[in-house]
Formats: sequence, C-alpha cells, structure tokens
Amino acid sequence: MEKIDLEFSLQPVPKEHRTGFWKILAVMLGFTFFSASMWSGGTLGNGLSFINFIWIVLAGNLILGIYTGALAHIAAKTGLSTHLLTKYAFGEKGSYLSSLLLGVTQVGWFGVGVAMFAVPVQKATGLNVYFLIIVSGILMTITAIYGIKALAILGVVAVPSIAILGSYSVLEATETAGGIQGLLDYQPLEAMGLATAITICIGSFISGGTLTPDFARFAKTARSGVVSTVIAFFLGNSLMFLFGAVGAIVYNKSDISDVMFLQGLIIPAIIVLGLNIWTTNENALYASSLGFANITKISKKKIVVFNGTVGTITAMWLYNHFVGFLTILGSTLPSIGAIVLVDYFLLKRGKYKPFNEMKFKAVNWLAIIAWVGGVAAANLIPGIPPINGLLGTAILYAVLMKCIPQHEEVVNHLDIRKGGEINDY
Repeated sequence: MEKIDLEFSLQPVPKEHRTGFWKILAVMLGFTFFSASMWSGGTLGNGLSFINFIWIVLAGNLILGIYTGALAHIAAKTGLSTHLLTKYAFGEKGSYLSSLLLGVTQVGWFGVGVAMFAVPVQKATGLNVYFLIIVSGILMTITAIYGIKALAILGVVAVPSIAILGSYSVLEATETAGGIQGLLDYQPLEAMGLATAITICIGSFISGGTLTPDFARFAKTARSGVVSTVIAFFLGNSLMFLFGAVGAIVYNKSDISDVMFLQGLIIPAIIVLGLNIWTTNENALYASSLGFANITKISKKKIVVFNGTVGTITAMWLYNHFVGFLTILGSTLPSIGAIVLVDYFLLKRGKYKPFNEMKFKAVNWLAIIAWVGGVAAANLIPGIPPINGLLGTAILYAVLMKCIPQHEEVVNHLDIRKGGEINDY
C-alpha cells in the first residue's frame, strides 16, 4: 500500500487535510517568536527614544504583516508551498533557484539556532557545549519530522510560555528603570536614523516571511490564513522587539534570556531560550525540507533528517562564521515573494490554474531577470533596502511580463500537432 505524504511536499494540500485558525495561529506565532527579532529590538532600543521605537516597530511590522498576509492568501487559496508557487512565475527548473536559496538559508539558520541555545546554556550550567548541541539538534530534528501537527503542538506550549515569562521579565526591568515614565524619558546616546530603523525592523524577518505559504497552505480558509499570519507578524513580532528593547534600555542586553540571567531567573531563562529557538528552528528545518524536496523529489522526512544532521554537525562553525553569509542570502529572498505576489494578483488576477493541470515552462527568464534587478535595487538604491527590493522587483517583473511577448501561440501550435493539450502561459 502506497504511503501518503501528509505534508504534501509536491502537491496542493487537499481540503480535508486543512486545519483551523487556532492551530495555524500557533504555528505562525511559533515562527515569529524569534531570538533575532529580540536582538533587532535591542538595537532599535539603543538608538531610538521609546516613543519612536514604538512607532517604528508598529509601522515596520504592519508592512511585514501586509506582505506575509498577501502570501498567506495565495497559499490558502491554492494549498501550495512557497516552492510550488514559484513554479508558476519562475517555471519548473527556474523554481529550483528559489528553493535552493530558501533551503540553504534555513538550514544555516537552524544550525545557528542550535548554537544560540547551547552557548548561553553552557555558560549558565557548565555543561559541555557540544553535548548540548547534539542533544538539542536531535530533539529539534525529531519533532520537525512530524511536520505541521508537531509545529502546532509545540507552538501551543511554547508561545504562551515565552509570552508569560518574557512579560514578567519586562515588568521587572520596567520597575528597575523607574516605571513606564522611566522608559518614556529614555534618550539614546547616539540617535539612529528613521530609515535605518525601519530597515532593521522589516529586514530582520522579511526573508523568513517569504516562507509563509509553507505553513498557511494548511489553513481551511483564506481568511483564517491571512488573519493568523497578520496577527503573528504584526503583534507577535512586535512583542519580540519590545522584549529586546526594554532589556537593552535597562540592562544593555537585547536577549530576554540574558536579561533573565541578570535577574536571577536562570531556569526560566533556559526555558524561554529553548522554546524560543525550538519553535523557530522547527519551522526553519520544515521549510528547508520542502525546498530541497522540490528539487530532489526525495521524501520530506528523509531530507529533514539530513538537513538536521548537517545543521547540528556544523552548528558551531555556522555560529562563528556563517551569519554574515546567511544575511546576504536573506537579502535575496524577498524579491522571490514579490514576484509571486505580482504574478498571482496582477498578471493572473487572483486565480491560478489548478497545479495538477499545469504544464510549466522550464525557466521563465523574465522572472530571473526581475529577481536579479530587485536584489540590485535592494543593495544599490538609497533608501530602505527591503522596500526597495520588493518594489523594484515587482515593477520590473510586471513591466517585463507585460511588454515582452511570451510566444504562447507557438507553443500551443506545436503541442496541438502532437495531439496534446498544454496549460502553460
């Protein structure tokens, strides 16, 4: 009897396998409860007044929410992951580019995350750091094998724990600062420009947000997928920034676990750190497996084990050397999301042909050109790089696709001579 891939790595998620709002919300909140967001919040806290910090975080995460919410809408409507959606715009072989970039980036962040847990816990407990890396890497890999159901269960446990413990720590820190008024009176020694601040806010998680369809495709309705995603990125991510900012202002520490260590809350700190990284790493490993499954057609579970093993073995090296490279890779991902959005909403007017009926072209070189142009816009044009990249890619892709003929008639004619039917475009 043939086994059914319940993660639907290479096909749309059927309606009968979709899940409700609360489970999707738990998964998405687990995704956005990310240590790097707290570090980014700490950077903003050190460079902005508290009032400016609040406005920047709300504005930046609203933009993130709109971007990821739009991707969630497409995913819930089609049931497709990011990697399968890119076939419509990039083509069958062209989609391998996005899958490779997304997959490598997420495996790298998985390894970094394992070390991010092991190093501070080793300092607090004295346990061998490599022992901690191996144990945590194995546990994170095992739970990722079980897919979206495990992600939902872990999110249900982790998200409230992080929110409660983190909020308690922030309240303690606020009292140390002299209450809310103490935070409002805070002025940074060196003020940060607003463009730089919004760049940090959006850029810290927009590459991860591009993977939203990998999780939102399981939503029963487009509305539940969009609402859960917007809540996670607008409210959940804002909470992470707040945790980091208050710690930076009061203790000069942007990670809530470091703040808890200083407050004498060692066990809660380890719990928060572990759950925080676990939820994000689960999503990273899960998303990377979908990307490599698109390229290799190997089952997702086998790829999860392989990716988890690679990430665990290389964790310390990644932690010490790879973050810069991962950041560069991350700057290339939002342009992929921009192309998917333009292709679906503008060019196809909100309706894709069913995935199983499509015969995709090999490579859509116009999408590749638009992707390259968008990455260049993000890195070369003055302003806010993430927004430059999104807008530059979107405009370039739309103009190219509208102005350059796709020779659809020739392809259809050749296919008709063979007696077949083609659904390419």
